[in-house]
Amino acid sequence: MAESATSLRRGLAILGALGDGEEHGVTRIAELVGREKSQVSRTLQVLAEDGLVDRDPDTRAYRLGWQLFALAARAGDSRLAESAPGKLRSLVSALGEGAHLSVLRGTDVLTVLSEAPPHAVQAVNWAGRSVPACCTSAGYALLLDHAPDELRVLFPEAALGLLEKRVAATRSSGYAVADEDFEPGLVAVAAPVRDFRGRVVAALNVSAPKFRFEHRLDEAGAHLLQAAEELSSGLGWDATPAH
Repeated sequence: MAESATSLRRGLAILGALGDGEEHGVTRIAELVGREKSQVSRTLQVLAEDGLVDRDPDTRAYRLGWQLFALAARAGDSRLAESAPGKLRSLVSALGEGAHLSVLRGTDVLTVLSEAPPHAVQAVNWAGRSVPACCTSAGYALLLDHAPDELRVLFPEAALGLLEKRVAATRSSGYAVADEDFEPGLVAVAAPVRDFRGRVVAALNVSAPKFRFEHRLDEAGAHLLQAAEELSSGLGWDATPAH
């Protein structure tokens, strides 16, 4: 039992050492975890067999494996599903408008969760609906990781200059704004949710009739940024700039 616990701790230490995103050889990993090289080498072989680390055949250096990322992604999906409803309710409480959680599916935005406001006049219930990503606030937020050439491939028929401008503005401010981009009389604000790798995996957004909400877009952006950052932190994302 004691040996099993020691081996487990050694394996966890090695995974932690590779968590800096760099590739390291056995000698360097042994230095980082303070273990004998032979012990580290044997543990790395076991981790590689289970897909938790990958070995570059040319450099012979190790990096975190795809199996570990797959496990983390599934855990992230679960945490997001558990945490998002509370954030949506908080947004509705703070802003008095409908709040939504959306994901990117191809070139469309799919709304997976919605929380309705108490107003009789409100934007439609978006849950389960798909809309084009190229003309919606959630779409702009979800496309933040896409370079201009990728946008051109995905949306060859779209007004690409405008789309690139919207995505660039979102990247600059941290949140996206759509002012009647998708539907006359509708405004919306969105912020990206990132996973432990820093990749955009979802977007929080608030939509409302323009006559009631156009003067509150910056306020909504601040609320959405905070909520999205809290969800991202729960998925393991650390937005602190590296020094």
